[in-house]
Amino acid sequence: MKTAFVTGATSGIGRAIALELCQAGHAVVAVGRSAAALDALAADGITPLVLDVTDREAVRRALSGLRIDLLVNNAGIMPPLENFADAELADMDAAIAVNLSAVVALTRLVVPQMRERGSGHVIFTGSAAGHAAFPNMAVYSATKAGISGFAAALRADLAPHGIRVTEIVPGRVETALYQHILDPEARAAMYASKSVQPEDVARMVRAV
Repeated sequence: MKTAFVTGATSGIGRAIALELCQAGHAVVAVGRSAAALDALAADGITPLVLDVTDREAVRRALSGLRIDLLVNNAGIMPPLENFADAELADMDAAIAVNLSAVVALTRLVVPQMRERGSGHVIFTGSAAGHAAFPNMAVYSATKAGISGFAAALRADLAPHGIRVTEIVPGRVETALYQHILDPEARAAMYASKSVQPEDVARMVRAV
């Protein structure tokens, strides 16, 4: 049985991916900061792991002795939607730490064991914001563009060792990502047309 390590698994895309991979027969380790949300996943046969992905020492300890066949780098946050000139440095730093720095650090801890075995798969949840320009999203876009570039270069590094690297860019998905930065009316307008659902992304992950 292959083991999947899914970050940002407490809700939305990450939760859907964890459930989908469990149904596909993987042993799934679901990572997030909400113990209550992860405990709910445990009822489905998933191993919960309460962890802040920006805490590098805690991540290193959690990975010690753990074999990972599939790494799903999904954890991410959205800073407030505002003109870059008005953005707070603390919000920028948090987005860069979670969306990019933690992803690079976690991947660095995992891929050596994959290279040693000559197999493995690293999946990134990308964003259309990393591939096109949108107003009021400069730093978020920068983190997702960084993920896209990292995934492409990582693929070049790891392909000779039998390791697959995939960036999934699903477009606008109806999740809680904007929950704390948009009012209910704005969220309703955003998702007024048919939106991609977390389960759609999860099925895509299973397919690849």
